Parts: sequence; structure tokens; C-alpha cells
Amino acid sequence: MVDVSAKPVTVREARAEGRVLCSPEVLALLTSGGLPKGDALAVARIAGLQAAKRTPELVPLAHPVAVHGVVVDLVVADDGVRIGAAVRTADRTGVEMEALTCVVAAALTFVDMVKAVDKHTRITDVRVVAKSGGRSGDWVADDDRQA
Repeated sequence: MVDVSAKPVTVREARAEGRVLCSPEVLALLTSGGLPKGDALAVARIAGLQAAKRTPELVPLAHPVAVHGVVVDLVVADDGVRIGAAVRTADRTGVEMEALTCVVAAALTFVDMVKAVDKHTRITDVRVVAKSGGRSGDWVADDDRQA
């Protein structure tokens, strides 16, 4: 694990996104409230929030950071669900891993919630799309690569 004790505490934020592709049947049930396991979007949102806070338990060399804010957005699209996460802290290291873990956990939970209806549901395009704060400053992904 990298020693970050000499780094200054700064406000840092990372945003990540991903997609879950699923069938039109899942989308119809999602919008009508008819999924067998219940509200997949709400459960996936909570899973993402929990995962962001527990990232160091899942990613061996991730530093434990004080997660001060997490926003998880799940938006129904034509081909599935788009998941976005924004994680904020005031700490010595960034929260990119927390944002990615949030998106992945939300996506995995969504798949679990709909797998009885669509066994072909898949997770795709998970990546960091922006970060701010810290020594390396601000960074935003190229627009042509965003999901």
C-alpha cells in the first residue's frame, strides 16, 4: 500500500458510470413495477451506496477514506439502465475506486434483481469519467468514449 501520510488533505471527487443491458421485457416490468423481486432500481441504489463505503474491504490496496458523500443515479434507457456514481471526500487520496465499486455493486444488484426474467442481462462500459482534487488535479474522460 502506498504511504499517503505526507499528502495534504484536500477535497476530492470521482465520478464513474456503467450500463446494464437488458431485454425490453425487463424494461417493461421495471417501469410497471412488476419485477418478481421488487424495486430493482431502489435496491441497486442502496447496494451502490453500501459498496462505496466498503471499498477497502473489497479492493486489497485501496486506502480506507472518509467517504463524505455518495450520489448514485440509475436511469432507465432504451437498452437497459445507465448507472452513475459520484463520491466525495476530504482526504489524502482519491475516491476513484469507491466510485467504480459503487457502480459495479449497483450493476450486480440490478442483475440479481432481474435475472429470473432475463438471463442474458449484462454489465458493460464501467469506467471513471471524471476526478477532481489532489496533486494531479482535475481530469475528465474524452466525450467520445463516454457510455
